[in-house]
Amino acid sequence: MSITPLAAVPSVRTAPAFRGRIGRDARSGHYAVPRRYRLHLSTACPDGLRIAVGHGLLALDDCCPVTYLPAVPDCPDGSHAALRPLYEASAHHYSGPALAPVLSDDWSGRIVSTHSRDILRDLDRHFADGATRLYPGGAEAEIEAVERLCAEGIEQAAQRAGREGGDPQALAMLLASLDALELRLTGVEFLVGGQLTAADVELWVTLVQLDTVHRNHLDAAAVHAIAGHPVLWAYARRLAAHPAFGAHLDLDGIARRHHGRCQGLEAAGAAVQILDWAGHAADAPGVPRR
Repeated sequence: MSITPLAAVPSVRTAPAFRGRIGRDARSGHYAVPRRYRLHLSTACPDGLRIAVGHGLLALDDCCPVTYLPAVPDCPDGSHAALRPLYEASAHHYSGPALAPVLSDDWSGRIVSTHSRDILRDLDRHFADGATRLYPGGAEAEIEAVERLCAEGIEQAAQRAGREGGDPQALAMLLASLDALELRLTGVEFLVGGQLTAADVELWVTLVQLDTVHRNHLDAAAVHAIAGHPVLWAYARRLAAHPAFGAHLDLDGIARRHHGRCQGLEAAGAAVQILDWAGHAADAPGVPRR
């Protein structure tokens, strides 16, 4: 079964400030050299969590080191003070917020990209050893369809459904998206091609956000309907026990980040947690409790 993009929902994500790419040619400026680049991530942020999981699956600790940032930014505008020098070195008179995630170039002291999906694609394309590929050949279109479904059919729909007064159409779109994924995962272990790919990273991070953040603003009936997808949540539970996923799950940080920036009202669904994320993540071999 293929996933059809939900083109009717406009994207509301802010355009990244920097969108350079790593290339194979030295003339590209950012050519692929091990240990030249560094990631700056907060795993309480879904973009940071997505990259951290992908980075772990690709086993790139030696090739591309990571600097982990606090869950809650330390500046009033949502900036991380530690990133300000990189932003100022990368854009003359830069006055915007210094946000994570960031892929920086240690040779120049400047930012390459702040676009999470570009970053993950470039790490996979240029530094993966071949044993694990998050974007295997021929799977790009299916992975992009999953990305759109997660962003539009789950993330944006859940945000609208959780607004004061609710949005029945948004909730219906959210449940329809979960239905499609439930059907797609029935009888298979992973979303695309029978192997773990970036599509699984995308969906897992989206489900973490749905249960730990968006659930707080939905009523109990909506949460009950969301939980009524046993195949989907069993899949999320199984991935949480994988070291590359569970090791980066900072539930306390996600909660503090959410409460520090959210102005919405808590709803009845806040008390109805779908998964015991902490328990399943702690089952992963070598993963300490946070």
